[in-house]
Amino acid sequence: MRGLIAFILLTSMFSPLPARAEPCRLALVLALDVSGSVNETEYAQQLNGLSKALNSTEVRDTILADPSNPIHLAVFEWSSQNHQFLIQPWIVLDTHTSIDRAVHRIRAYRKKRAGLKTALSTAMLFAGELLAQKNECWQKTIDVSGDGKNNIGPDPKQVYELNAFSDVTVNALVVGDPSPAGSVLAAGEISDPDLKHYFETNVIHGPAAFSMIAHGYKDYARAMQRKLLREMAVPILGLNSASTLPQSILASDLSYGHKIQHLE
Repeated sequence: MRGLIAFILLTSMFSPLPARAEPCRLALVLALDVSGSVNETEYAQQLNGLSKALNSTEVRDTILADPSNPIHLAVFEWSSQNHQFLIQPWIVLDTHTSIDRAVHRIRAYRKKRAGLKTALSTAMLFAGELLAQKNECWQKTIDVSGDGKNNIGPDPKQVYELNAFSDVTVNALVVGDPSPAGSVLAAGEISDPDLKHYFETNVIHGPAAFSMIAHGYKDYARAMQRKLLREMAVPILGLNSASTLPQSILASDLSYGHKIQHLE
C-alpha cells in the first residue's frame, strides 16, 4: 500500500499541468445581417466593407498596439432562427499575417441563404455561445450589423436577461437607406430614425455600449472602420477605452443617449 501511495505521489509530481490560457484583451464577435432585406450587391458591399476596414492601416495599428494581449476575432452571418453560419472561426490577431488571413477569408466567403427573417435574438444567443469559449479575455463584445428590426423569436432585451450576457457588451452598426439623391444628411442623422431608435433601445447592451450609423451599404466600410477603431482601442486602467482613440475620432463623438454614444 505504501508503495502504491508513493507511486501516485511521484507520478502526480510529473503529470502535465493544465494548459494556461493566453492573455487576451478583447474577444470580438462580428454578426452580419443577411436577411431578406439584404440583396446580393449589398451583401458583397458588407463583406468587402468589413475586409477593407479590417485591412486599413489605422485598424491594423490598433489591433497590434498590444500584441502581448491580442484581440480574438470571430465573424458570422445571420438571418432567420435557423441561420447562423461562421465566416471566420476564432482567430488570434497578433501579427500582420494573422490579420491577412482573416481579411482574405472574409473577402472570399460566399453566403449561405437559409432564411429571410430577421432573428436578432437568436443571433445574439449564437454570439453568446461563441463568447463563452473566451473566458480568458478581459472584454467580450458583440458587434451586430443590421438594417431591420427583429421580426421572429423573442426580443433581444429578453435574451440579455440571461447571466451569460452579464459581462458582454453589444454594439450596433445601424444600416439605414442611402441619402436621397441631392440631399445631405447631417452627422448622426439617418434616413430612418425609427430604426436607429429601435437599435438604441432594444439591441445595444452594456454600460459602454454604442451605436453607429452607415448610410446604406456603400457607406459600410467607412462606418465599420470607425466602429472597429472604437471597439479595439487598448483599454487604459480606470479610463474608458475611447481615451486611446485618435482625436479625429473623438471629435466626431456628437451626442450621448442614456447609455449610447453615436459616432459619425
